[in-house]
Amino acid sequence: MVKEKNKIVCFGEPLIRLQAVDNPFFSQDQPINIYPGGSEANTAVRLASLGMEISFVSAGPENRLTQDYLDVLEKKNVGTADFIIKGDRLGVFYLLSHDGLTKGEVIYDRKYSSFYHLEKGDVDWERVFDGCDFFHWTALTPALSLNLVELLTEGLKYASEKNITISVDLNYRSKLWDYGKDPNEIMPELVKHCDLILGNIWAAHIMLDTPLNREIDIDTPSAEVLNCATEVSEAIFEQFPKAKLVANTFRFMENPNHNRLYGTAHTPDKNVISSIKETEAIVDRIGSGDAFMAGIIAGYKTGAELQDIIELGIREGYAKLFVEGDF
Repeated sequence: MVKEKNKIVCFGEPLIRLQAVDNPFFSQDQPINIYPGGSEANTAVRLASLGMEISFVSAGPENRLTQDYLDVLEKKNVGTADFIIKGDRLGVFYLLSHDGLTKGEVIYDRKYSSFYHLEKGDVDWERVFDGCDFFHWTALTPALSLNLVELLTEGLKYASEKNITISVDLNYRSKLWDYGKDPNEIMPELVKHCDLILGNIWAAHIMLDTPLNREIDIDTPSAEVLNCATEVSEAIFEQFPKAKLVANTFRFMENPNHNRLYGTAHTPDKNVISSIKETEAIVDRIGSGDAFMAGIIAGYKTGAELQDIIELGIREGYAKLFVEGDF
C-alpha cells in the first residue's frame, strides 16, 4: 500500500525559555519560569492543534530535559520519531522582561547545542520525508552556522526533487548572524527552493535585498501599506520564480501592553490585506509570529482563498497574544 502524503515536517532548533517572574534575574529568592519553545516547534504545535499531521525534526541530548520536551510535543500531537538524540545540550534563551511584553530583550545561549552541531548527512531525509507533502523551515537555522546551511541545503534539494511544498519564515535575529556571513549572502540560495515566503517586508529587505522604498509605521494608511507590500512581493516573485505565495505581518506597539496586528498576502496576480486586530491586554508576545505562520500554512494547505488565508494567519497570531508561554 502506498502511504498517503499528508504530513508537514517542521525543521529547527528546540529551545528552552527562561524568564524571571520579577526583574532582575539575580535578586534574592527569584523564581524562574521555564517554557519549551523554538520557532519551528511553536509552529508545529499550532499546526497540530489545527488538525494537521506534524513531524518535528531536530536534535537534543539524551537527558531528562530533552525527554520532557519531547513528551510535551507528543501530548500536543506533534510527531517526534525523527528527532535525533546526540550532543550535550539544548539551546536556551533568556527573556529579560518579566512579562515578555517589551521588544528585543533576549539573550541567546544557542551556540554549541546539539542542533548547532548537526552536519550534512546527519538527517535521513528520505525517511524524514516519507509520507510528507509539506516542509517548513525558518531563517533562524542558517543564522546559526555554515554546517547547518549545508544540511538545510541538502534537505531543501531533496524536498524539491520530491515535489514537496516548501515554506520559509524569514525570521531575522541580528544577534544570531555572527559567523562572518550576512543573511543576503546565504538566504537567496535557500529561498529559491520555496513555494511560500513568509515574514515581513523588513526581513525580506535584509535577507533577500528586496526594495523598501517607503516608511511604514502605525499611522500609515492601509492602502499605502498594501501598495508597499505589493512592490516587495513583485520583487520576490521576480527573483524567486518558484514562489506561489508571499505573506507579511505588520505588528506595531505603542506601549508594552498594546499590539496592532494585520497582514498582507500576495500571489503573482492578486494582493490582499487583512482586517486589523488590536489589543491593550496582552499576556505573552512570544510565539505570535509562529502562530501566524501556522495559520498561513494551514490555510494554504487546505486550499483556502487568499483573503481567507491571511485572515486565518492574523487570527492565529492574535490569539497567541493571550496565551502564556511559547506554544
